[in-house]
Amino acid sequence: MPYTPSGFFCDRLIRERERRDGEGSLNKPLRFNGQDFNTLRQEYLQRKNLFEDESFPATVESLGFKELGHKSNKVKNIVWKRPKEICENPQFIVGGASRTDICQGDLGDCWLLAAIACLTLNEKLLYRVVPQEQSFSEGYAGIFHFQFWRYGDWVDVVIDDRIPTFNNQLVFTKSAERNEFWSALLEKAYAKLHGSYEALKGGNTTEAMEDFTGGVTEFYEMKEAPKELYKIMKKALERGSLMGCSIDSLVPARFETRTVTGLVKGHAYSVTAVEECKPSQHKESKVRLVRLRNPWGQVEWNGPWSDNSKEWATLSKAEKEKLQHQSAEDGEFWMSFEDFKKNYTKIEICNLTPDALEDDKIHKWTVSVNEGRWVRGCSAGGCRNYPDTFWTNPQYRLRLLEEDDDPEENDVGCTFVVALMQKNRRKERKMGANLFTIGFAIYEVPGLMHGNKQHMQKDFFLFNSSKARCKSYINLREVTQRFCLSPGEYVIVPSTYEPHQEGEFILRVFSEKKNTSEEIENRIEADHPVPAPASAGEESEEDQQFRTIFQEIAGDDMEITANELKNVLNRVITKHKDLNTEGFSLESCRSMIALMDMDGTGRLNLQEFRHLWNKIKQWQGIFKHYNADQSGSINSYEMRNAVNDAGFRLNNQLYDIITMRYANENMNIDFDSFISCLVRLEAMFRAFQAFDQDGDGTIRLSVLEWLQLTMYA
Repeated sequence: MPYTPSGFFCDRLIRERERRDGEGSLNKPLRFNGQDFNTLRQEYLQRKNLFEDESFPATVESLGFKELGHKSNKVKNIVWKRPKEICENPQFIVGGASRTDICQGDLGDCWLLAAIACLTLNEKLLYRVVPQEQSFSEGYAGIFHFQFWRYGDWVDVVIDDRIPTFNNQLVFTKSAERNEFWSALLEKAYAKLHGSYEALKGGNTTEAMEDFTGGVTEFYEMKEAPKELYKIMKKALERGSLMGCSIDSLVPARFETRTVTGLVKGHAYSVTAVEECKPSQHKESKVRLVRLRNPWGQVEWNGPWSDNSKEWATLSKAEKEKLQHQSAEDGEFWMSFEDFKKNYTKIEICNLTPDALEDDKIHKWTVSVNEGRWVRGCSAGGCRNYPDTFWTNPQYRLRLLEEDDDPEENDVGCTFVVALMQKNRRKERKMGANLFTIGFAIYEVPGLMHGNKQHMQKDFFLFNSSKARCKSYINLREVTQRFCLSPGEYVIVPSTYEPHQEGEFILRVFSEKKNTSEEIENRIEADHPVPAPASAGEESEEDQQFRTIFQEIAGDDMEITANELKNVLNRVITKHKDLNTEGFSLESCRSMIALMDMDGTGRLNLQEFRHLWNKIKQWQGIFKHYNADQSGSINSYEMRNAVNDAGFRLNNQLYDIITMRYANENMNIDFDSFISCLVRLEAMFRAFQAFDQDGDGTIRLSVLEWLQLTMYA
């Protein structure tokens, strides 16, 4: 269900507060759907019942929405069963979790299973995703849990152990051991995280690798691979990185295509080892080998260095043992590095972040993480091809502080990786959401060194070219690229390719040396110039007319109500034909009275009214400036400039709220809405300052004070 504006921002504030309290860290993961594993398990053990997860029930809705939805024949014979109903003596893990525990079922999620296979190579990583001490005997209550990294936070996902079966066989992921269930339950937890099993169909191995580690992935196209690729792969595995590869299919096919060499196009493989060996006939050089695994658990390479090839006869017994060579139809095989480069088209390496491993012996990156949002009409500016709106995208200040210790040949500077990830698109697929085409550009901004942290304006981007940018805008969950730039101050601008596309994202910057990145946020503040009341001798014709109308409507008590205010303002405003307005609404006039009502009567006297009128005239001038085409409204992207001219400095989150609250479906803001917005801003700033007695920028309100303040404003 989509967020309402207030619901979204309330939820976001809660998330930010949880983070400040340490929630979302490795040691204190967020509870997905608010479910606490230990509390639930204890409850069901005491009740002597088996847990049934209402938030991911054993129904068609959890299977899918289209190919696995209600109208699909595939789901008619699926029966959800617990492992104890499928076999005798079910085990969570048999003899340690290994690559052979992962065999693909009838779901196109080889990308996920390839990542799980990589995960088994590192026990420390594996048992963080798959918590140990879970079993079908001691403390069994039909409940299990798994942990994933999700957009900057670690989350703990609870599931029951009912799994889809057909003819008493698991429909999706299974282990080579029929009584082992950790991989099937891990897949179920990941499906729950994304809303259904079908949501896992089709993807990129890197997506799951990052969700298991919080790492960042770099892609290499084989035809453009660096000459030191073997060294890069070797070093990556040594430092605990996860690695996958694939063969692109020129013609996108519905099913993966098997080649004569036994390799499968359009299919994800895990890279599980990179080694060198010295065959007896090679007196000088060593042979470089790569070990891969097919998530199917079968179908292997049949060329040189395959399981039963003649090349193995040239190796000593010790060499074979070092390589753990065995002839088995288990989906795992060796091939030469040269054949690997010839046959595979893409390799992806997921480097670990500082929180992925605590072992200081393994080299790690430093990382800074920023959350952001593109909002239609406000901060969804599209790429550089759209100069009128590009500048409104969120902007992030990057400070590169230290040069690399051991720069590559000609690269002197700071090496860093930028990773832009769009959020929740897989989960929202059932509602028709597809991945946006995303990318980013990096601009050098020397002025930032002198304390200029303001959002860069349109002219800056018109007259400055980017210092670096991603290779291309692409419709992947994440776009990453490595750069080397001189120490200094930069601005990163992430965007969708087309403007007006709404979505959430996280921007991460990784480096081997210290860097800092943060959203460029204007300081939230307001000017409060009080227009001096004009003396009788200085009254303009409009002021005299204004006083006459006021006296006429106010009557003997010389005070006006919201309804009377509406009549006064609209009689005057109709004379301004260039505003093309239908006048002020009653609700707007109530807000104006709340702003100017100093004595709490719910009415305005002449002095309060004159003060209000002077403000409206000032704001009217700003509106006319941005309503250059005299259409009677201003574009929502210009609203941040208009608000700034009115004396309010806000940040991106507040501009987002203003757009959602006051813009119409065409992303335009009419005169009534414009004035209402400024009245509300003025009132809330004034109220805050009244409560902020010590001027420290924070206030504490009781529920009564909060409701009094917000209900009257």
